[in-house]
Amino acid sequence: MTSQTLNTIPNPQQIRRAPKALLHDHLDGGLRPATIVELAAEAGYDALPETDADRLESWFRASADSGSLERYLETFSHTVGVMQTREALTRVAAECAEDLAADGVVYAEIRFAPEQHLEKGLTLEQVVEAVNEGFREGEQRARADGNRIRVGALLTAMRHAARALEIAELANRYRELGVVGFDIAGAEAGHPPTRHLDAFEYLKRENNHFTIHAGEAFGLPSIWQALQWCGADRLGHGVRIIDDIQEDGGGSVKLGRLASYVRDKRIPLELCPTSNLQTGAAPSYEEHPIGLLRRLHFRATVNTDNRLMSGTSMSQEFEHLVRTFHYTLDDMQWFTVNAMKSSFIPFDERLAMINEVIKPGYAELKSEWLFRD
Repeated sequence: MTSQTLNTIPNPQQIRRAPKALLHDHLDGGLRPATIVELAAEAGYDALPETDADRLESWFRASADSGSLERYLETFSHTVGVMQTREALTRVAAECAEDLAADGVVYAEIRFAPEQHLEKGLTLEQVVEAVNEGFREGEQRARADGNRIRVGALLTAMRHAARALEIAELANRYRELGVVGFDIAGAEAGHPPTRHLDAFEYLKRENNHFTIHAGEAFGLPSIWQALQWCGADRLGHGVRIIDDIQEDGGGSVKLGRLASYVRDKRIPLELCPTSNLQTGAAPSYEEHPIGLLRRLHFRATVNTDNRLMSGTSMSQEFEHLVRTFHYTLDDMQWFTVNAMKSSFIPFDERLAMINEVIKPGYAELKSEWLFRD
């Protein structure tokens, strides 16, 4: 490592100040613990395992650290349980935008499943409109605090259910009204994306964008189906692409045909390091595939997945990577530009964000090194 490289390794304050772009974050996985407690009291939801915000936060983290994706997903019954009214959805969305902006995130795509918020009589349309209202409110609060953020919504269909086409049509109707794309989520095993081909074919006919959770708990077949059968623009996680890459121990690396295709086609990988450790997709930060994928110049991006369950933020994700792989501000910028290039907003708006916000932000941080004692 050169002295110049050492001089550009960011400290935690610089990491937080650095402009960041987030593509994979679940609305129902990022609530403030105190908000859950308050919303539960208001709604008469009495199933919370803890009613003290600090203890509840610890419970979420411990439950998510089980190493099982299935158990990890069970924690969402409580967050979804308190997100069943327009007021609750708007509040949660506003706080989401506000929290991300305070962490230096300048662009975020936040996903949620409208079909999971209908228990108290809301329609799918009312759910989408409540969340979008919250995102706009959160953006305004962020500006008032001296921060900036743009938030787009991704509408998620649950892969074990049968409403994917309906949600895809909903995403298309709201595509100029705050919704930037579509996603499917849920347990991969036994629920292949090919069950929802009608939704993906519809979105392709409408020239709309979509990402698919693939290559997290399940392996290469899930990635192959998402790309070759469904035509996904991005891979939600995609971390198991590492199974198609061989290292011989002497520095030589051989890519299989699927891995080569993903790299050659510049297919974005929505990598979520801390979440991957919790679900067993990676054994440690040191052994997380992101290190090799970065070296091989895959279109890798850094994401939070579920900030509450993982006890994380974008800054914390980068802190782990900086500490583990000695990443510099240049590496952080590379991941951030990758994410912005891969976002679902129009090209000219992506370019403006890169050239007018992200690159100047990193240039300012790098210039600080010139004036160090």
